Amino acid sequence: MSVLIFCFVFLFSPFTFTGEKVSELVPGDSLVTVTITVVGDIMCHSVQYNYARVEDDSFDFNPVYGEVKKYLANSDFLFGNFETVTAGKSKGYSGYPFFNAPDDFVAALKNTGFDLLTTSNNHALDQGEKGLLRTIEIIKKNGLKYNGTFISKEDRDSIRIFNIKGIKIAFLAYTYGTNGNPIPKGKSFLINLINPNLIENDIKAARAKGAEIVLVHYHFGEEYKREPSESQKEIVRKTIGFGADIIIGGHPHVLQPADFFKTSNAELDSGFVIYSMGNFISNQRWRYSDAGIILNIKLTKNLRKDSVYISQINYIPTWVFKGKTDKGPEYVIIPLLPGSKSGLSDYFSGNDINSMLQSFKDCDNILTEYTKQVKLFEEPLLYINVAPRGFDLPQNDPRGINDGKKIDRMQINELKEIQE
Repeated sequence: MSVLIFCFVFLFSPFTFTGEKVSELVPGDSLVTVTITVVGDIMCHSVQYNYARVEDDSFDFNPVYGEVKKYLANSDFLFGNFETVTAGKSKGYSGYPFFNAPDDFVAALKNTGFDLLTTSNNHALDQGEKGLLRTIEIIKKNGLKYNGTFISKEDRDSIRIFNIKGIKIAFLAYTYGTNGNPIPKGKSFLINLINPNLIENDIKAARAKGAEIVLVHYHFGEEYKREPSESQKEIVRKTIGFGADIIIGGHPHVLQPADFFKTSNAELDSGFVIYSMGNFISNQRWRYSDAGIILNIKLTKNLRKDSVYISQINYIPTWVFKGKTDKGPEYVIIPLLPGSKSGLSDYFSGNDINSMLQSFKDCDNILTEYTKQVKLFEEPLLYINVAPRGFDLPQNDPRGINDGKKIDRMQINELKEIQE
């Protein structure tokens, strides 16, 4: 009798973004499709870097992303909300309420395949102006792009437009505030705050510079609320009116609904919004906050008609495992997909299994509340350059949990239902 367990993989060579991606078309081709992948809040609480500590000032965060890495590798462009700063060891590493993560935290994101980190959020000034600027420095040092915080007015006014396989996409990012940490006088350029006039002007500037698609990332809403607030809905309505095509939200640390909308003065006829992506990685261990999604947005361009449209949106539910494995104490992001397998399955407790089941159901319920058009990701038959962790469960034993608990019959039946 088989049970649902989840897949752990490593890539031999991670995907990286090195500049413009120009589509390779054979004569007669008229369509090109780009996959934009986004994850939720990327946080680093103190227990996380203590788990990842190798030596006094050396940390290995790479295993955190080992199980989801293959699902990110085939994306054309990957980004997420970087909700910490890297102010350096001299400031003292810290978690909530004033974050300061080791530089290795960024290096692992680079190794995982990220292209862009949005940095405009309520923790951007946790270590002051110097912390904000050094965070940008470390992101750049690792070969990643950043957006939402800036080093100068010229930097802020330089709209980020990426030519990805022939589709020009602008990425804008804004936050509701900075937790009361003051923005230095005369340096409002350091961080984008949610200001309708600023946003409208930035969208116009992006269009003037040739952006075909405008994607706006907002850090907004009420923490742990699973429905968007009226203020979230209001700024989204205004942003649609300004001409945005895609709107991505973060900050509540829980998943919120997604929807499609009729655009206004935009390239897409039908745009897309998700109010909150939930957490990608954090130490928030309670229901809803220990989960999130990997969201894939497929944009297709008809080269003959010079038109772009959303051809598909799919998602992978994720849940954060925290526990002791053969490699020691670990945090690992687990993809919750029917039928997939995990090298960590021997370390899942009965509570872990229940939490994964609940997270899978929660994601489906929340994402389909406003629309039925966002679909669960379907695994391809083959992944290139992927190696498994190296061990699976015995086929004839549902598994004895290492803490002495067993999976009961109801759990097995529920797991089979998802797998089928």
